[in-house]
Amino acid sequence: MHEPIFRFAKATDIEVIVTLVQSAYRGEASRAGWTTEFEFLGGQRTDPVEVGELLSRSASCMLLAEEDSQLLACCHLEKQEDRCHFGMFAVVPGMQGGGLGRRTLDTAEHFARVEWGCHSMDMQVIDLRTKLIAWYERRGYRRSGIYQPFPYDDARFGLPKQPSLRFELLRKMFVPDSQQHVVSPVDGKDPHSNMRNAR
Repeated sequence: MHEPIFRFAKATDIEVIVTLVQSAYRGEASRAGWTTEFEFLGGQRTDPVEVGELLSRSASCMLLAEEDSQLLACCHLEKQEDRCHFGMFAVVPGMQGGGLGRRTLDTAEHFARVEWGCHSMDMQVIDLRTKLIAWYERRGYRRSGIYQPFPYDDARFGLPKQPSLRFELLRKMFVPDSQQHVVSPVDGKDPHSNMRNAR
């Protein structure tokens, strides 16, 4: 594939975001990729209401990676004091393992560090997902040993297939003035601007 174009989501993108996230995590289609949660969870991963709420918050946005106007990857970013929360990370199942996820994560980290001035990136991952956690560890994230129970009583987060599911906090501290991945927003203050990799 060519280098993707990165931009921030608008309300008109909600339905396609939901479709991508569902395909990457839940149901038979998700098994074509390695990020699937099929073994642990059924039901929904997100819905239009949740995505709409994320887009409506202050200091919260969805970063999209596209090629030829087709959505290939997405993630949610939210500034929380001097930290950035990273979540709802999804890549089209058939394109996983080809570097698109890494480029999307690099772009998200750069935006959080340079535009928001964050010192670190946090995320929560189901601790049984050892392969996924290892992928993040290779990109500088560290396990914290801080856990949060899975919300078994809330079907909005999915239908658990196993007992004792829990999230673990992963964190990456940013290196000051790091040039690990450079992007050039058309307008860094506009959360809906297009972004391209500069390298």
